[in-house]
Amino acid sequence: MTYNFCTLFDSNYLSRGIALYRSLEKHCKNFHLYIFAFDIKSYNILKILNLPKATVVSLSEFEDEKLLQVKPTRSIAEYCWTSTSSTILYVLENFNVDNCTYVDADVFFYSSPEPIFQELDDKSILITEHRYSPQYNKELKAGKYCVQFVTFKKDENGLKALRWWRDRCLEWCYARYEDGKFGDQLYLDDWTERFQGVHVMQHLGGGLAAWNVQQYDFKIVDEKIFGKEISTGKEFEVIFYHFHYLKFFSDGKVELGRRTLSKQVLNIFYQDYIKLLDNISSEIKKYDSSIDPNGTTIRKFNWKTPLLYIYRKIFGVYNIFDKSKLLGS
Repeated sequence: MTYNFCTLFDSNYLSRGIALYRSLEKHCKNFHLYIFAFDIKSYNILKILNLPKATVVSLSEFEDEKLLQVKPTRSIAEYCWTSTSSTILYVLENFNVDNCTYVDADVFFYSSPEPIFQELDDKSILITEHRYSPQYNKELKAGKYCVQFVTFKKDENGLKALRWWRDRCLEWCYARYEDGKFGDQLYLDDWTERFQGVHVMQHLGGGLAAWNVQQYDFKIVDEKIFGKEISTGKEFEVIFYHFHYLKFFSDGKVELGRRTLSKQVLNIFYQDYIKLLDNISSEIKKYDSSIDPNGTTIRKFNWKTPLLYIYRKIFGVYNIFDKSKLLGS
């Protein structure tokens, strides 16, 4: 069986998207990644790289009349969220495949996703819970489920849910909470009741992220990463980690979000990932020096900055590091 994935990103996320591809290439024997390039620079680089298990789709190929109609009303991030369901539908309708999994570009695989798909079995749709740590629970505003890894089969149940989701995102998809909606995500909250054939991922190794890693201990055995749920002692192999909120700054610092991250998590996940992104960025710049594949930005300072520093230091969530020190270089 071939596992078909799709993702979307522009040149500011190019290093993350290529890292995603390479992690799949290493850990998933039978896969194909459909990459929706959201600007011409990313499209050109991806065509040069000619990734053997990827198909690159340009915006001119992908965008239809309905997407173009709402595009001026959405920010860049909001338009990406609006487009997520459409990328999956585009793959199912335009390529000879019977399944497609959307995966965020800043996801990275550490082992085969096959156990996740074995869970899905004869169901049509797979969704992933945030599994928030209690202190970071944003379920009411951000949703129970995370649009980081969501699978649809090309069958009646899968297509019905996917087309419903696309229609809702075209109607409303903004970076704010309003009337029980937030982006493309809160639409998923009632799917286990609204649609048939929906499975919620059970494997604890899928969907690890800064908002839930506080619940686990990790170790490396024979180059594989294993986790253990602290409350139950349940052990699992790590399948993928979602590096949400990772930011690169022009002063050489990186920010990893505003949640407590142990040294263990920093050492096992973030150090190698950031180093890989830097290496990929250097590769890409050999083809086009005008591209910033890590999406580097300038740190903004205002009167709140020292207060936030104190607050985040007190609560152990000041995750802004000098990149060279974090990487031990």
